Amino acid sequence: MKNSKLRVILSFFSTITIIITLSFFVSQRFGGHTEKLYVPKQIIVTEDMTIATIANKNNQQEELIKDALKIKDTTSKEKTLKELGISEKDASSKIQKALNFKAEETSKNAALIVGKFILWAIFMAIIFLLLKRSKMSPSLSKYMFLSSTLIFGVILGPEPNSMSTVKDMISNFAIKGILFPPRIIALLVFLGIVFVANKFICGWACQFGTLQDFIFRLNRDPKDREGIFKQYKIPFFISNTIRIVFFILFTFIAFVWSFDIVETINPFTIFKPASLTSISIIFISLLLISSLFIYRPWCHLFCPFGLLGWIVEKFSQYKIKVNSTTCINCKQCVKVCPSNAMKSILREDKIKPDCFSCGTCINTCPTKSITFNK
Repeated sequence: MKNSKLRVILSFFSTITIIITLSFFVSQRFGGHTEKLYVPKQIIVTEDMTIATIANKNNQQEELIKDALKIKDTTSKEKTLKELGISEKDASSKIQKALNFKAEETSKNAALIVGKFILWAIFMAIIFLLLKRSKMSPSLSKYMFLSSTLIFGVILGPEPNSMSTVKDMISNFAIKGILFPPRIIALLVFLGIVFVANKFICGWACQFGTLQDFIFRLNRDPKDREGIFKQYKIPFFISNTIRIVFFILFTFIAFVWSFDIVETINPFTIFKPASLTSISIIFISLLLISSLFIYRPWCHLFCPFGLLGWIVEKFSQYKIKVNSTTCINCKQCVKVCPSNAMKSILREDKIKPDCFSCGTCINTCPTKSITFNK
């Protein structure tokens, strides 16, 4: 038993060390030189300024200022704002929003994002077929979780991810006054995946979600049935209440004080270590350590997309199903389920906890009564 516990500890620290080291190398070598558009915190503008003067004072291109103020006449750029009939407040607001939108746009690597979505589709299709055919063994699932973390987190980086689609949509609108269409499209795609296959994007394709899941499995026996160190299941009422309160707090602070509290603790920055701060290091460390004992603490307690996905999950087409005719009510699935989801599914509760479609219950059922199906 002592050797098993030592193995868990060594495996945990080895995993985190490898993830951070590889992420640092990849982000510095391939993703550390993205040029970001300079956006001043406050636009310098007065009614007696021309387009050229505004551009010069704020270190911006004239064309961008013209587009922001919707000036199409080439001769108009020589006129002052007063002559154009544009107030200082209106000009400042429009220019600030245009710069924020442009900065968001230029910070994205379209080719990388498209490639990531294609790989996500292939990866999740493989997982879907394995689960549907009841071929996801404990050892295979662990390798799949690790593979997902390495591919979509370490190699392809922290962005995009399902959590940020919700977080950035709220914070960008509240703080910068913009809605970025590609993020809205990504959010709809992710929610569409949840609708088709129960929490699939969270369960198998979210880079930080799969890292937590892999760490949780490090502290399980070879059959993935119980923890080597004792593992705990937080009652769903408590975890979901914390998640809802955190979401409300995040939204309130973003709109009232123009501050993104999620970004200060963003766990996905583990895949871009140079961006880590002392606060995020402490928070992420606590999350990862607790992942040995609690199933996906970030997902259950804090994740904005986790909360939204949990709502959409109620309408998922493919999910964990129990054949009540052949089920012998042995409760083995409840025992091995890493959360309280299976207990709720068996009882046919109206309000069920998040189910991440990990497939542990399918492997355990002695009568093959549990399937991943419509």
